[in-house]
Amino acid sequence: MALGITGAYDRAITVFSPQGRLYQVEYALETVRSGSTALSLTVEEGVVLAVEERMHTKLQSPDFSWKIFQIDEHIGAATAGLNSDARVLVDNARVYSQTLRLSYDEEPMIEAVARRVGDIMQIYTQHAGVRPFGTALLIGGVDKTGPRLFYVEPSGLVLEYNAWAIGRGADKVREIFENNYSRKITLKQAVQMALKSLVDSVDKIEEGWTVRLVTIPAATRRYTMMPQTDLQPLLADLLKSKKQ
Repeated sequence: MALGITGAYDRAITVFSPQGRLYQVEYALETVRSGSTALSLTVEEGVVLAVEERMHTKLQSPDFSWKIFQIDEHIGAATAGLNSDARVLVDNARVYSQTLRLSYDEEPMIEAVARRVGDIMQIYTQHAGVRPFGTALLIGGVDKTGPRLFYVEPSGLVLEYNAWAIGRGADKVREIFENNYSRKITLKQAVQMALKSLVDSVDKIEEGWTVRLVTIPAATRRYTMMPQTDLQPLLADLLKSKKQ
């Protein structure tokens, strides 16, 4: 009987264990922890979002990104975990962002969009017949309050950070941020820190490994994907130093 009860806690999203845990939410968080590394950091000059991606075959298009998304002109998101789940949440965030624009005739606040995503994720922790979203998002951008960054996880928790990382290499990246991050560094220095952090977080660089990076400068408030032609030389130098 005890085993059966334990199994019920394990399978049912709507049932708390005697210890107050929702196991399905914890499993979703494990999916995030085993996903590709994603990071973001804010500085006075803007926001940087970056992710690692692996091309699974030479036949795959190198120009298509599936872990970093544009939500609005001034808002981006990076994800770790199930990319399909992240895509659905991003689509919801895009609709909500445009709804706010039409309703208030001004650009949406990053916090409002992040909370909306958190609300959707929380709903999926309290209804039978559904499962939690197996993804976490770093939602960053620049609004009238300045550069902002929010972390949203499968439980629906929404937290604001100056710099944060998720995914399998998150611990190493956070350690680098703890030792080197300052909000007063330039946006160019933030880009260099983001790239170096991603390279250093990987134990072995496999063929097909690459990085996607987005900047949202405070001066323009425009989501800008860094071209791979600009990114690859910077990565090549970092990878060469890593091998040495």
